[in-house]
Amino acid sequence: MNEMKLMYAQAAKNWSEGLPIGNGRLAAMVYGGAEQETWNITELTYWSGKRETVESRSSGKGDIAKLRQHFFDGDYEAGERMASEILQPTKGNFGTNLPMCDVQLHFGHEEKDVVRELNIDNAVLTTSHHVNGAKLYREMFASHEDGLIACRIWSTLSDGVSFSLHLTGGTDRFESWNERFDVLAFQGQALESVHSDGECGVRCQGQVRIRTQGGQVSGENGRLVVTGAREAVIYFAVQTDYDVEGDSWLNESMRRLDEAEAKGYIVLKADHISDYRKLYHRVNIDFGLTDSAVLPTDERIKRLAEGIDDDPQLYALFFQFGRYLTLCGAREDSPLPLNLQGIWNDNIACRMGWTCDYHLDINTEMNYYPIEIGNMSECHLPLMRYIERLAEGGRSAAKDFYGCEGWVAHTVSNAWEFSAPAWQTSWGLNVTGGLWIAGQLQEHYEFTLDDTFLKETAYPVLKESALFFLDYMAIHPKYGWLVSGPSNSPENSFYADDGTRHPRALTMGSTLDQVLISDLFEFCLSAAQKLQTDEELQIRLKQAIELLPPLQIGSRGELQEWLEDYEEAQPQHRHLSHLHSLYPASRITPQYTPALSDAAKKTLELRKSSDYHEDIEFTVAAFAGCYARLHDGESSYEQISHLIGELCYTNLLTYSKPGIAGAELQTYIADGNYGGTAAIAEMLLQSHAGELHLLPALPSKWASGQFAGLRARGAMEVDVVWAEGRIVEATVQAFASGRKLLRYGDRTLPFNYEAGRVYKIDGELRIQEVTNQ
Repeated sequence: MNEMKLMYAQAAKNWSEGLPIGNGRLAAMVYGGAEQETWNITELTYWSGKRETVESRSSGKGDIAKLRQHFFDGDYEAGERMASEILQPTKGNFGTNLPMCDVQLHFGHEEKDVVRELNIDNAVLTTSHHVNGAKLYREMFASHEDGLIACRIWSTLSDGVSFSLHLTGGTDRFESWNERFDVLAFQGQALESVHSDGECGVRCQGQVRIRTQGGQVSGENGRLVVTGAREAVIYFAVQTDYDVEGDSWLNESMRRLDEAEAKGYIVLKADHISDYRKLYHRVNIDFGLTDSAVLPTDERIKRLAEGIDDDPQLYALFFQFGRYLTLCGAREDSPLPLNLQGIWNDNIACRMGWTCDYHLDINTEMNYYPIEIGNMSECHLPLMRYIERLAEGGRSAAKDFYGCEGWVAHTVSNAWEFSAPAWQTSWGLNVTGGLWIAGQLQEHYEFTLDDTFLKETAYPVLKESALFFLDYMAIHPKYGWLVSGPSNSPENSFYADDGTRHPRALTMGSTLDQVLISDLFEFCLSAAQKLQTDEELQIRLKQAIELLPPLQIGSRGELQEWLEDYEEAQPQHRHLSHLHSLYPASRITPQYTPALSDAAKKTLELRKSSDYHEDIEFTVAAFAGCYARLHDGESSYEQISHLIGELCYTNLLTYSKPGIAGAELQTYIADGNYGGTAAIAEMLLQSHAGELHLLPALPSKWASGQFAGLRARGAMEVDVVWAEGRIVEATVQAFASGRKLLRYGDRTLPFNYEAGRVYKIDGELRIQEVTNQ
């Protein structure tokens, strides 16, 4: 009854009802039933577009100084006009991630007694149904260990497995053919003409093989047909030419399939489960069980949407499903990070003004919010490598657009580390986009305390970012503060005091810019001191920190989003970037900055109460995380309930409503799943601001429960058991030595811990037992 499963008692009619599998590179959304089944195949590197130089029309510092003066003078119209002239490059072959192909299986059976299950515990998807007095079973998984997708189909009759299989391409340049009677080969290219010229993109080549027990297999006209078998196993593998030289990639999928066949399906499955569980089983979470837990998942979601909130295990399932999605899309050897849709692709975001890309003004960052606290640190590594490459490419953007040293990236990026401003300054001139995503380097270090990573990766990359901002920023003539700009506050607008009532997007010193830069400078200073290096830089950082503007409270009691107390042009806006210092950063805390915490709470209230509030997945996840940081468990719970009940498909994947940012259709976006997972973790455990805070935002609905394996900053792992709203016992396993303030409710206690020790703590925060690991 308490198994972590998504379960359905009918066929899936379309993509948004399908169930996802993935291995960190290759993925499928699986939907259908007894009559037919579709595997919508996606792959992280299957991108249209190409690497190309972006031309700048800026002469460097001279132009930037003239541009800034317009904003200092209050001439926003002239400033925005000049910004579009020199900092708005033409959109080239930026590209987008695309679906690769569909594997189509046709069974021709009546939709009778169909049951579909995705077992989160072992990452295996199963489907069963009755046919002709027998039962037909299918199970499939995407193996990270062996780099392919495998599916076994069997029947309770000795000759009960019959079906046909063919492929349809996700792009125009796709073809498949019968390599042998039991093998389909295919090749394609990721081409589209919305985000590129339709002529450039990554190529793929792969195979589908079928092996049977009993019956026969035949193939012609691009189809494989199985007739009268007892069992059939399908193997699918593909490789792309992304970031490779030569032609060796052309044989990679064949090699993987040969090795998989030599292992056999049973061993493949066992290796897959073992590999997956090494990461998944690190964390357990339990909020209690009710009879609702046995209902199909779609019914459970519907009941929650109708206000029937008697299913605490659904929240635990949503949390573990978020971790599952991470393990499907972000393994330690993944070639690229998670994109806007994780590793899947509904063929909607990539076909409109949006792109299935790397949005660096919240979406990509939120994808990685649960990585460290959710005990999946290895899954951060593909992003770490990507940020290093982004920094390399960003040196050209810093020099060409601003005449500055160091590196910079803006609002969006792609498979080739695009770092220039995007093609519309109102949203594309977010000068701290690259810095925002690079903050994950700091996050990874704070949770792991890996000094080698700090020395070789985090500090070098963040140091060069600091060098850019030290070179780029200017003293505001009115305030004497060191400010960034022109830049925006993603992706919002305001009314300037210029008498026009025309919404403006660009200004100097937006709150997001300033807090990201403050955190950057302070981290680099601390790291340089720890590493005993760059003494001159340390002096420059100290001087700059003294000149940075403070967080400010506006006339309505809210946290100001800009340097000036502007009137919001879109008070209903979906972005909450100016609350970054509350969550996920830690400059604002109820215990240490109560006035700013009240202002942050007021900001949330004003945003929610606005007419036509943009109620979408990442906003709700951000609300939940912010309320958790304010120690408001009831409000955080309310947001998570809304996310699951109102903004999830029946397969628990989150979506964005039509009409947001020009979207015409309801669109799957991964950040709601990842952000919601992280927010639940923040409700249970927080480790910022020098504290280890147990159950900081526990809602009354989770009065009794437990979690095990959540990670904390300072290289610790934490387990907690509670009953009737109070801690029974906590366990802290330390992987490094340090000191924190242990907090539970209003109670605090200094906590000194040593690497290799395990601490048993009671509900009064008293250490009851200390053992060695």
